[in-house]
Amino acid sequence: MKNWFKKFGVLWLVLGLFFSSVSLAANPVLTPQEVAKGAVKSAQKKAEDIQAKLSQDAIKAVEDTHKALVLLDQGKTDEALKVLQEAIGKLEVVLAANPDLAYVPINVSTVVVDLQASPKEIEETLKQVQKLLDEGDIQKARVLLNTLQSEIDIIIEKLPLATYPDTIKLAVKYITQGKIEEAKILLNTAISSLVQEVVVVPLPIIRAEILVKAASKAAGTEKDKAIEYLNRAEKQLKIAKLLGYVKDYEKEYRELVKQIKDLKKEIKGKNHSAKMFEELLSKFKTFRQHFEKESK
Repeated sequence: MKNWFKKFGVLWLVLGLFFSSVSLAANPVLTPQEVAKGAVKSAQKKAEDIQAKLSQDAIKAVEDTHKALVLLDQGKTDEALKVLQEAIGKLEVVLAANPDLAYVPINVSTVVVDLQASPKEIEETLKQVQKLLDEGDIQKARVLLNTLQSEIDIIIEKLPLATYPDTIKLAVKYITQGKIEEAKILLNTAISSLVQEVVVVPLPIIRAEILVKAASKAAGTEKDKAIEYLNRAEKQLKIAKLLGYVKDYEKEYRELVKQIKDLKKEIKGKNHSAKMFEELLSKFKTFRQHFEKESK
């Protein structure tokens, strides 16, 4: 009987260790690499949203403009006219659908520029930059400054609706008048009028938001883990500030930092933090949206 109890006790110990390990595996700590990957994925979602809104008619109109130039170079004026008339028709559809827009997106791409550095390392680099500027060594300072970026740049190519259609119409008029060279100049002018807008989304701010979300999930059962996540979120916000991303939104930045500090105190105490997390994440969403705005 004694041996049976001993075996039974060992069995419970083994099962306890097993379920404990399963529990830990179910809630692993978010690594910096996972947070960084999640931040890039989140920012790229914005680019995907823009991609979904690209105007296919405007894209085809630009393609037709290029095609017409080739046809004019080949002396095929009738074919060029037909292609440009089609382009005008497509642009009229775009104008009718977007009467209030100054520009319509026709292409989007992304560039990720990430910086893996601590606040202390960034502060040291800033001191070096200042020293170089004081010494008049502008080029070396510029090289160092260029390393102080942690962002995803969403590059949006846009067609100006106020000028592009009229330029194409005038080119058509010139072609019918036999003014081929003048028409080609106008078509090239239309193509060169396409503009690029760069939407800069700071990665440290998205990382901070991801870490706060992770903290909100851990706060109920794993206080230490939740506080660790909030400490890391604070660090990311500090990095965002050091890199100059929050300069235009200092008040909101300070509110975020204060709320994180208040949350840490609450978690250590009575831990009625659910509502506080909800409010903080709502503020993070509003804060992030400042950087994701496009011009109309």
